[in-house]
Amino acid sequence: MAQQDSARQAAEGTPAAEAPEPAESGEGLEFSDDTADAEERERAHRERGTARPITVVGNPVLHRRCQDVTEFDDKLAQLIDDMFASQRAAEGVGLAANQIGVDLRVFVYDCPDDDGVRHVGAICNPVIEELPAERRVLDESNEGCLSVPTAYAPLARPDYAVCRGQDAEGKPIVVRGTGYFARCLQHETDHLDGYLYIDRLSKRDRKDALRQMAEGTPRYETVPND
Repeated sequence: MAQQDSARQAAEGTPAAEAPEPAESGEGLEFSDDTADAEERERAHRERGTARPITVVGNPVLHRRCQDVTEFDDKLAQLIDDMFASQRAAEGVGLAANQIGVDLRVFVYDCPDDDGVRHVGAICNPVIEELPAERRVLDESNEGCLSVPTAYAPLARPDYAVCRGQDAEGKPIVVRGTGYFARCLQHETDHLDGYLYIDRLSKRDRKDALRQMAEGTPRYETVPND
């Protein structure tokens, strides 16, 4: 996921989401601590990794469900390191494996929540827990994507998310997020299901996002579509 476009939000009169009280969900679960030593862990990953170019809308790998991770080995660990390096090079806050052309259900993130707390981690085979309708509070902030470079559009998403999956060793993990970080968890899981955020927009807003992309110039290397 691309960083927040605060300037555009201000210009359009769409404020960045304020973090309301999170919906009660996942009661009784033990949530993973993805905030401790966040800076050190992110640096270690990206220094071991190699940045790769980013795939963009139209590339087939972005438009189909990715394969489950079944081998939790050194190859996966290296992929995760490369994903952190690629995410940093593109100045993103979240990156799915298919965004660097790899057909596997894993994403990484280095994302603040609405309180400015930094969350860093990797989730394999993620599943977003469904919130009951009465507990769902929607945030209509702008959203951007490294695979739709330079484009932003407002998109309503729940302001609280619980994501279940596995870590790089295959151990079960449960991560929760509020506000901007909740948006990131949902955005990256969508990627692995074969959906870009623009697929959730109206036809008019999707067309406008693609126009923004066509008129803009990404600040990072991308993979040309054939």
